[in-house]
Amino acid sequence: MQATSTSSSLSSPSATRTVAAIALACTLSAISGASRAQGSITLYGVLDAGMTYVSNTGGAYVTKFDDGVSYGNRWGIKGRENLGAGLDAVFVLESGFRLGNGQLGFGGAQFGRQAYVGVHGAWGTLSFGNQLDMTNEMVTSYNVSGWASGYAIHQGDFDRFNGDRLPNALKYLSDEMAGLKLGAMFSFGGMAGDFHRYSAYSFGAHYANGPFTLGAAYTQLNQPHGIYAFDPYAMLGTRTFLGQATVNVDPVSGTLTDLYARQPFALERQATFGIGSSYALGNVTLMGNFTYTTLNAFGVASVMKVLEGGANWQITAALSAIGGYQYSRFEGHHWNQVSFGIHYLLSKRTDIYLSSDYLKATQGVNAVIGYSFAPSSTPSQANVRVGMRHSF
Repeated sequence: MQATSTSSSLSSPSATRTVAAIALACTLSAISGASRAQGSITLYGVLDAGMTYVSNTGGAYVTKFDDGVSYGNRWGIKGRENLGAGLDAVFVLESGFRLGNGQLGFGGAQFGRQAYVGVHGAWGTLSFGNQLDMTNEMVTSYNVSGWASGYAIHQGDFDRFNGDRLPNALKYLSDEMAGLKLGAMFSFGGMAGDFHRYSAYSFGAHYANGPFTLGAAYTQLNQPHGIYAFDPYAMLGTRTFLGQATVNVDPVSGTLTDLYARQPFALERQATFGIGSSYALGNVTLMGNFTYTTLNAFGVASVMKVLEGGANWQITAALSAIGGYQYSRFEGHHWNQVSFGIHYLLSKRTDIYLSSDYLKATQGVNAVIGYSFAPSSTPSQANVRVGMRHSF
């Protein structure tokens, strides 16, 4: 989460693209009423901002403005057109951005959150573009700690529970049939002479029956790159990763230098299986999940296992309390994390919240919560956040 200048010229290419995109959104919104006979166009978004205190980042506490935490900031356009014969054309263009400085997220991509077009029928939806993977579609919702605190994704997001995408993807997602939903997708790497490199695939299923739900998914990335490239120390706070050193330590000052802050770690394969379930008991919903992620590079393979459980208590129609616990294990290291959040709805579209996380890692690991802050100088790290979220 880089802090950069918020000032820019309207004549710059990035500003011109942003203004053009906003103009397009306004135009589509204005004509949506006239097009309802054939279909619909919807403009939507989420804005999240607040203040966060972190106990230790590189040896010092920090109090900072942060945004896109409870939900990622976004604006988007989605549409549907009736093609006849039970078919609809569908599309989504969704842009992620930083509310603090107005800059685009996802490496500066205009529609980095989602960008796809497809066809929907009684058999489901077939779509093409930059799309959410099946881990997100089927199991990410069981990340109960993440509902409590947006920082509380699993360690390093190795298992892709942060709501991740696959670019250049062909995707099939069924409609729900007797409570069952299925999906699969393939992401093309596009490398000449090497069909495997940079490719990825994902498949999964979800089942719902009354108060009970269950989801599972498998996602594999070959040579993760771009926004999903690996910086092991920033992600985990460990000083070795798959047999390789992740930091240099100055023998005099003890200062750490992250070896992969600029040049990503050359990971060959990231494969993750996740399963999750929930059960509603009145106004309390119990949730849990387990993930098993294999990472390969330099002829070495290591596995991260994450076990998580917690509950969402809907105290009143407006007030909810959520708590979760995560246990992670990787290359002999352990992480224990607890998360808690209180959310209060001011209206159907606006809420305020208070959240907190505490992480304790194995001795020798510099704790980092959810790949969201600089690693601590100790095996523990904690945060407290007050925020506000509005959707439209």
